[in-house]
Amino acid sequence: MSDRLSGATRLFPIIGDPIRYVESPTRLTRTFAQRDHNGLCVPMQVPAGDLDVVMAGLTAALNVDGILVTMPHKFTAFAHCATSSERARMLGVVSVIRRNPDGTWHGDMLDGLAFVKAQRDHGAQLEGARVLLVGAGGAGSAIAIALLEAGVGELVIHDADESRVATLLKLVDDLGRGRVSAGPPDPTGCDVVCNATPLGMDDGDPLPVDPALLTSAMFVGDVIAGHGVTPFLAAAQAAGCRTANGGHMVEAAQDVMADFLLLTADAAEG
Repeated sequence: MSDRLSGATRLFPIIGDPIRYVESPTRLTRTFAQRDHNGLCVPMQVPAGDLDVVMAGLTAALNVDGILVTMPHKFTAFAHCATSSERARMLGVVSVIRRNPDGTWHGDMLDGLAFVKAQRDHGAQLEGARVLLVGAGGAGSAIAIALLEAGVGELVIHDADESRVATLLKLVDDLGRGRVSAGPPDPTGCDVVCNATPLGMDDGDPLPVDPALLTSAMFVGDVIAGHGVTPFLAAAQAAGCRTANGGHMVEAAQDVMADFLLLTADAAEG
């Protein structure tokens, strides 16, 4: 990429706070190069209260063709999109944004698709499975929808914020796919266990699930990227579980994100 970096390079910032753990700058830039596109993904640390001013600046910078969105901006960035996919509108959340021909933004939420692909790529059997999902925020909500669309038989959702769970249950009820309920973070009887919380990003974080309840028959997935094997996944592996980490999810997302970002603005809605 460095050989092509020039005034013609198109920019695709990833915004979040914290930002130091993101892996997309390297991975997505590599994917652009593989597609012979002169694009660069750059990290930008943007505190929650500064999103509006940063979005105004990125909108005014006309060599910015797209934006990747991570915590804590997935909900608030949706308001900056003039158009969006049905999936993003359902959730009121975005993970990626591309420029429309008129200079406005079009958003989509791809976290769920990337997470499901990562689990399948590493051996998870989702069809008919009983799944525990811990975390009902922006990423967790998208993952819940993607899991149901993937054919899971039963989905149990837990979040420390019970109002988030109630909102998500109401949302997925209209999908009419699989059984969905609220429950404790107890994986007993589950085939797949998913962590969609930030737990594991900081040293000393509690584990999202009691590792003593994990068995070797379970598959365990974690959204935390940039940390390799998190303490939760280490405990799962010690219990004999197959696992997929956040890095695997990021890798699975690259082609999906590149497809979205490099579409012409009049292409079909993602």
